[in-house]
Amino acid sequence: MPDTEWSIKGREFIHCNCAYGCPCQFNARPTKGNCYAIGFIEIDEGHHGETQLDGLKLGMIVRWPGAIHEGGGEIVPIVDERASDDQRDALLRIMSGEDTEPGATFFQVFSTTFEKVHEPMFTRMEVEIDPETRSARVNVPGLVVARGEPILNPVTNQEHRARINLPHGFEYDLCEVGRGWGETKGPIALSLEDSHAHFARLHMTGTGVVH
Repeated sequence: MPDTEWSIKGREFIHCNCAYGCPCQFNARPTKGNCYAIGFIEIDEGHHGETQLDGLKLGMIVRWPGAIHEGGGEIVPIVDERASDDQRDALLRIMSGEDTEPGATFFQVFSTTFEKVHEPMFTRMEVEIDPETRSARVNVPGLVVARGEPILNPVTNQEHRARINLPHGFEYDLCEVGRGWGETKGPIALSLEDSHAHFARLHMTGTGVVH
């Protein structure tokens, strides 16, 4: 069992360089052979031991030279500047896979694939995520600007709705699939354009996703 019990409920926006749907969600190789991505979470309710995490935000910029499981990746962790010292420590422990059973969350699994972990950024984060409308807006001044939108039918121009359900997944149970655009600066500079995004309501603990 994890040393410290924790739980987060919230909303997630993940945007990567794969084609819509992202083959990685199906244990296939990434569309372009590598993985570049950003991810952000708005925590609605959460705690790590006695430390409350309600209302805080966290994010990451990540890059792998090949498929994620092949390793060699790097990450820039991003933490809400409003977090206290205890909250910062709690969020970084969750993001780095500590206090988590092996394989239980994508944080823990990804942590085993990073060759380099850059210094965490404690900064202002403007994040709005709505899984139901498949929309997101992210502004981390000087670091990340991104947005997520629904996929549009190329014939009718109407919104196209698609979902992915992973009953045994380590990130979410059900996500809404969309598309995104993103630009990052700093240690990992990325440019993502009209590529895969997904939006999910999360409920995650140190023993895994609550399905």
